[in-house]
Amino acid sequence: MQFDWRAISGPALTAATALIAILVDRTLVTVPNPAPLLICIIAFAGSLSGLASGMISATIAIAASTLFFLNHRATPGYDVADLVRLAILAMTAAGTAAITGLLRQRMLDAFGWERRHHATAERLSAALDRVDIGIVLLDSDTRAEFINRAFRDYFSLSDAKADSKPPFIALMYHGRDTGAYELPEDELSAFIARRTEMMRSGDTTPLNIALKDGRVLRFSCAVLPDGGRMLSYTPVTDLVRHDDDPSSAEFHRALRGGGDRGLVRHLRAAE
Repeated sequence: MQFDWRAISGPALTAATALIAILVDRTLVTVPNPAPLLICIIAFAGSLSGLASGMISATIAIAASTLFFLNHRATPGYDVADLVRLAILAMTAAGTAAITGLLRQRMLDAFGWERRHHATAERLSAALDRVDIGIVLLDSDTRAEFINRAFRDYFSLSDAKADSKPPFIALMYHGRDTGAYELPEDELSAFIARRTEMMRSGDTTPLNIALKDGRVLRFSCAVLPDGGRMLSYTPVTDLVRHDDDPSSAEFHRALRGGGDRGLVRHLRAAE
């Protein structure tokens, strides 16, 4: 069985303090009422080990104070003033043990919830780092709280810069400065302004972003309940580049209602 020193330290310290006070008072010099010191020890016991340890310490303190008061009586027994003081001490000791014990339990519950929440956040972060969709979470001030691995790879964003919680506009300028976008120089400013406006307004309209390395990402923005934004960059290179293939353009137009003649021509070519 594991020895729980926290559970017994409070009651043991209370008993030792009370016994020393009684012995010194009877054999050496008159000692003032140790009740305030005992209350402090009860608070220490409750905060260290919880409600049970605090209540045990309170019981020991009340019993010791009863003996201490009896030793200072010129005649046997207790008068009304002694009983009132004992009652006040009992309520104070029990209240101190209850308050500190409950506060300690609430603190432990809060720490436990925070640990579970942190563990969940770590698992979610690890999962998002494994997908090929770029994910950026912005707070209400448009600063990046989380940037997953895919986005960092798409835009050659260093870990140091990503972890520094850069604002969204800084991410846009980083893409411009590193030449990530497949756009002419004179169109970059308008492109950045448009995307920034879409993000701020919470526009959910998808927007295709062509990168200089040939990949195409579909950008979309979602508004979060706290006023932040979730930005996603889905790779759609195969879909978009296939649609851009001139050899298949007429076929797709025929499927969209461009006439039966073009469709029949493709079917005959296939035969």
